[in-house]
Amino acid sequence: MVGVALKLVKCIVHASIEEKMKYVWWIAIMICCVGCSTAIKGTAMKVHAIRLKPGDDLKQSISSFVKEKNIQAGWIATCVGSLTDYSIRFANQPQSTKGSGHFEIVSLVGTLSVNGSHIHISISDSTGQTIGGHLSDGCKIYTTAEIVIHESNELIFTREKDGSTPWEELQIRRRKE
Repeated sequence: MVGVALKLVKCIVHASIEEKMKYVWWIAIMICCVGCSTAIKGTAMKVHAIRLKPGDDLKQSISSFVKEKNIQAGWIATCVGSLTDYSIRFANQPQSTKGSGHFEIVSLVGTLSVNGSHIHISISDSTGQTIGGHLSDGCKIYTTAEIVIHESNELIFTREKDGSTPWEELQIRRRKE
């Protein structure tokens, strides 16, 4: 890959502005790919993919999957899907806000563990208005939720009070070999 990048750099010298922009774009992609593959080398990681069906509760289904697979240190890599009902706790609010309709899941992120998970969701309605916050029980799948979860075999996530906030926060430990 580095050899290809060097050849592209040599071609840039004699290229038009438009061609130079194309070459720069390809070099940037190659650099990103090299960085990604280097970051993953030597990492003990599993990848899980699940699909939820209409009527499934998003949070409860993820929690059940985490328990079933005994995931100690996981995170949501991606999710696409839709909801008919949502229940989201907005920032600094004591209770969740609920709503019904048809909503696209535009983001689902978080840390997952049998020792406690922390998940945020963003959804948009038919006008594109987007809201987000803490995922709560009561988010019902409309058509599907296609979720990819990554899991580290080297770490353990727990949630404990550490004095930095009043809440149980993520604590990260290495697994004992």
